[in-house]
Amino acid sequence: MTHHWRLDDGRQTLVLAARGGSLPECVYWGAALPGGENLETLVAAHALDVTGGMLDETPGLSLCPEAARSFPGQPGLVLRDGGGTPLQPRFSFAETREKDSGLHLVYRDAATGIGLTFRFKPDLETHVITCETTLNADRPVHLHWLAAPVLPAPHLSDELIDVAGRWCGEFQLIRTPWSAGLRARESRTGRSGHEHFPGLIIPARGTTNTQGEAYGFHYGWSGGHRMLAEELPDGRRQVQFGHATGSQTTPGTQFQTAPLYLAYSNTGLNGCAVAFQRHARDRIIHQPNRTRPVHYNCWEAVYFDHKLPDLQDIATRAASLGAERFVLDDGWFGRRDDDTSSLGDWQVDARKYPEGLGPLINHVHALGMTFGLWFEPEMVNENSDLFRAHPDWVLGPMDQMRGRQQLVLNLARGDVRDHLYARIAAILSDHAVEYIKWDHNRVLPMPDAAQTSGSYALIDRLRADFPQVEIESCASGGGRIDFGILQRTQRVWLSDSNDALERLRIQHDAALFLPGSVTGSHVGPRHCHTSGRSLDISMRAWVAAQRHMGFEMDPRELTEHEAKVLADVTRWWKGNRDWLMRADILRLDSADPAVIAELQLAQGGSRFVTFAAKAATSAQISPRPLRLTGLEPMTTYRIDLINRSAAPGLSRGSPALKRGPLDVSGAYLMGHGVTLPWHFPETMWVLEGTRL
Repeated sequence: MTHHWRLDDGRQTLVLAARGGSLPECVYWGAALPGGENLETLVAAHALDVTGGMLDETPGLSLCPEAARSFPGQPGLVLRDGGGTPLQPRFSFAETREKDSGLHLVYRDAATGIGLTFRFKPDLETHVITCETTLNADRPVHLHWLAAPVLPAPHLSDELIDVAGRWCGEFQLIRTPWSAGLRARESRTGRSGHEHFPGLIIPARGTTNTQGEAYGFHYGWSGGHRMLAEELPDGRRQVQFGHATGSQTTPGTQFQTAPLYLAYSNTGLNGCAVAFQRHARDRIIHQPNRTRPVHYNCWEAVYFDHKLPDLQDIATRAASLGAERFVLDDGWFGRRDDDTSSLGDWQVDARKYPEGLGPLINHVHALGMTFGLWFEPEMVNENSDLFRAHPDWVLGPMDQMRGRQQLVLNLARGDVRDHLYARIAAILSDHAVEYIKWDHNRVLPMPDAAQTSGSYALIDRLRADFPQVEIESCASGGGRIDFGILQRTQRVWLSDSNDALERLRIQHDAALFLPGSVTGSHVGPRHCHTSGRSLDISMRAWVAAQRHMGFEMDPRELTEHEAKVLADVTRWWKGNRDWLMRADILRLDSADPAVIAELQLAQGGSRFVTFAAKAATSAQISPRPLRLTGLEPMTTYRIDLINRSAAPGLSRGSPALKRGPLDVSGAYLMGHGVTLPWHFPETMWVLEGTRL
């Protein structure tokens, strides 16, 4: 007997099948199939031949590959009973449930009392399929590894793209050739991590940003996680995602993976990117349609040196440049003069603010800006009143390595969460705080899924009681970015690097998963504090304008010219943000490796903006045409270079775009491309397009 199930979202089809009551496997995942496709035939066509040196049957690559059924690769489940004896269940079909437009497949092993439930839900608008696995047991068991539903990887693929990184260098795309054996990525730092963003894209042979097939995965979990991409001896390929191995530290009767988000594309990497962008913006994030204010953060202006007159002066200058939100960063609480003290003491420092935060907040509000405040609730300094009162609240042993002079609070404990909630809620109740920058500046001493669940519970409680307060996820920049934390926050701080050249590349690659509306990007100081590089204000401003725009520098350093340029770019961003923050970000295939370019396309396709940044010196003299994407071939567009006045003196010719707008077809713009004027490295052209 064969069971089969089909899921469709209008762009991709997923077909699951199970023979003889065994666990189901994916027999098709790819472009949408015809409605009348015979699934019995697909199941039969999926079967592999058997030859010498093999078992008499091919073990199924199921949604949870079972070691007990001779599967030759990494199993999808590793667990022990309460006494430590390994368990190897053999699951059989129990029931199918169709619920909330989704599919639930229930399997059970009567001998061990273990059950598995696989859930799938396609989204007809974002074209993302969400799936997860739940394990139930009749008695407590120790879980070492549980994979979200395991999917096959395509055969017509030569490489996989996963994501590495570091502090101030997040979202580095790593291309690894497929070969026999295992590619494993594991974050054991207790957060999604600078080093191991939980995402994977598998391109088919010949795929680029704009053309070809690609298969995308994202694991929506903010704690330690693991990814496996394995090519089996018989040539099949599997992909597994789950919590970090061993991070479930206590026995239990129920365990659940985080959601695994799946996207198929036949329009290059951009198809996966747009699906993930839309799903994050429209399904994951609460209040995604709120107008995004121009953001000002005072950290790189004052650091810990808080003086009310200086902060009021800075706020006045930021408002004059166009800022609409002022965020007071680290240093306002306890006796916080550096990073060695006071984490956990969430009370206003009376030395710095003898009248409390009221005078600063009132000044900010009088300027027409909202007010935000920095917290790092999950951490504690040993030099703090909280630690002296409750050293037992620390996660892990006391002889652990310190990180940034701090330890981690054990948020699996209800009393710890209650204390933190009370302190933060008191600040939010007593002050007109509309925004929290929620930081997480060190890794955990060991992977611990309960810590992540506790962090979620604390944020969820605060959001329920203070729904008007927006929260940004920061973890030394991009150390905690994923759909799990974005279910609870509205913005991410992508990187601590405010170097526009570095930020350009980081946010370009992050767009494979993140929409512009949640991706904070700030104009940094003239002399970048993390790279030592100095960049022109125009480059800094336009890079910030590619995402949710803000400033993070001392506005008192600006010359009259710099202030004008920044105010002009900010004014442009404000005039376009309503459609930009809902636009699809499409990465462009650049014929010049020195150029990093993207096109942001409005919903409905009526307008777009192209950012073409020259990150390095080109090998050739003349700019190569830049092909656009996502346009209607037979439609005419008016394109205009809005910053043509930035052309340098060495640009001595008169290409058409230097003189004025052009009316050309989408076919021309996508087939030949637009020829931009010559420009220096570390500068950017900004091209607006309108459908006529």
